[in-house]
Amino acid sequence: MAIPNDLSVFNSTSSPYLTTGISNVSFAPCTDWTPISMTTVIPTVYSIICVLGTTANILAVSVLAQANTSRRTVANTFMLNLCVSDLLFLLSLPLWAVYYSRGYSWPFGRVACKICGLLLHFNLYASIFFITSMSIDRYLAIVHPFRSQSARNPKRARLTCVLVWALAFVCSAPTLALRDTRYIMNFSVEACVILYPTHTWYMSLVLMKIILAFLLPLIIISCCYYAIGRHLVAGTCSDRPMQGRGVERVLWTVAAVVLAFFFCWFPFHCVTFMDVLTSEGWLDGCWVTWTIHNLTPLTLCLGFSNSAINPMLYCFIGNHFRGRLSGFCKGLCACLKSRGDDHNQKRSSFSTRLSSFSRKLSDLKDLPLTMAAEHSRPLRSRIAK
Repeated sequence: MAIPNDLSVFNSTSSPYLTTGISNVSFAPCTDWTPISMTTVIPTVYSIICVLGTTANILAVSVLAQANTSRRTVANTFMLNLCVSDLLFLLSLPLWAVYYSRGYSWPFGRVACKICGLLLHFNLYASIFFITSMSIDRYLAIVHPFRSQSARNPKRARLTCVLVWALAFVCSAPTLALRDTRYIMNFSVEACVILYPTHTWYMSLVLMKIILAFLLPLIIISCCYYAIGRHLVAGTCSDRPMQGRGVERVLWTVAAVVLAFFFCWFPFHCVTFMDVLTSEGWLDGCWVTWTIHNLTPLTLCLGFSNSAINPMLYCFIGNHFRGRLSGFCKGLCACLKSRGDDHNQKRSSFSTRLSSFSRKLSDLKDLPLTMAAEHSRPLRSRIAK
């Protein structure tokens, strides 16, 4: 099967849409602009992200979930849910890697196509919603520490997480309905695409994603950290130095998560917005077509890497998290060592019993010979006489 060069649109979340009737993808490539081959690069990057991200998120979930109820803070609750969201999405990456390596041919069926598309969009919304919730929590904890004490408790944080999960699912539901497998005759592949009924559907869902999953959260987060920065510069926390140091450490952790999300997802949303302008006829040219078709999957890789970066930020920046991770690893090693000692002890005991049994069995084998010798002795004596 020949692998076409202009198939990056089939794994994007917003590229030139496919209607239920005909495809809106232009098949007239610009010959002067060499396309980037994605069938090797993307699967390799996805595999690296999947291995690193899954390992890091499992460690983060293990450490955060082991915290006692009395020590489980609001920030840790949001971080735990963020890691779970990333972990769910990372489980779908191997399927997308196979999709690219097979020349954008989806071999896993219609149901898997819908579920993987849902997880992709779900993580996009849930991640930024949890990060926004973390930023608001830091604002309340630092700028209004006394007035927010009653509102900032783990029970309300868990309720907020439930609302975030529900909102992310509602925003992702159209993808579950519209994502499907479709045979693209021009490329001879069974692709996993979003089948928008009309151009209005396409514009509405893409603009909703840009606004709800990027612009609005970015405004809220920027306002929160601007207020926090002014508050810290003014020195209003100087009367609580010990708590101020702890709050500042958590602040840097959350700020690093926010910056990582911005740098990972900003390029993708820029390319998506270019796609919107192109579909409306406001942008045109070979460089625009090349940028959309080639940079969409690459910027998606950068966005997906955010799921692997978040838990690493917790490990390198959060001292408290590093201490708990070290304790968790020591406890795990001690548990494995004790199980190994028990196994060796059982093996030694089993070997001892086996050796004793072998000796008894050998004695039983020699018993007939001994008895025969005892019975033959009188006979030999009589013969001798």
